[in-house]
Amino acid sequence: MASSQAEFVSQSVRIDKWLWAARFFKTRVLATAACDAGHVTSNGQTAKPSRVLKLGDRLGIKNEGGEYTVELLALSDQRGSATIAQTLFRETDESRELRAKVAEARKIMLANDPLPQGKPSKKDRRLIHSFRGR
Repeated sequence: MASSQAEFVSQSVRIDKWLWAARFFKTRVLATAACDAGHVTSNGQTAKPSRVLKLGDRLGIKNEGGEYTVELLALSDQRGSATIAQTLFRETDESRELRAKVAEARKIMLANDPLPQGKPSKKDRRLIHSFRGR
């Protein structure tokens, strides 16, 4: 079966399926969990996994890659290649700038406090365990 752009377009799509198809999450289970946890908003309101999306909706998505604000350009409930997934949405300029600032701040923080070299000693390991509450 040949895949084309027409196969990926549908009339109505659940938000968890769209997030999975747009490659914001690796599985639908993760997309559903993010919706349930309040990490996804649709037009400023917390979105449940079953919310139906419309073209032009504005989504706020928080995942391990950062916080995104995107506008829907196309609907899809099938996961395709990354190039097709990029055609489903447009990220706002503010979102790009914010993610760049956060990445820069993370780089500066790591430069000021470098990671230790090698494995922790027995004493260090005890301190780590006591800090984590074990």
